[in-house]
Amino acid sequence: MKSDTDLDLVFKNAAGKKVILKIEEPKSDVTKAQIDAAMQAVVENNIFNTSGGDLVEAVEGRMRTTTTNTIE
Repeated sequence: MKSDTDLDLVFKNAAGKKVILKIEEPKSDVTKAQIDAAMQAVVENNIFNTSGGDLVEAVEGRMRTTTTNTIE
């Protein structure tokens, strides 16, 4: 059995569509304040452009853990 944890940063772009940036293996002790600050910096500094335009709003950060079981 193998577990992987990712941090999903969810934004809205200029077209109103959700855009998810996936961070693989984030620090386990990352705080909501750190996530919010990083997401705000992405929006304020216009770091990414999407097919629907610039990222204009930070929606949420979420930790996602996936467990994989190999069947033998």
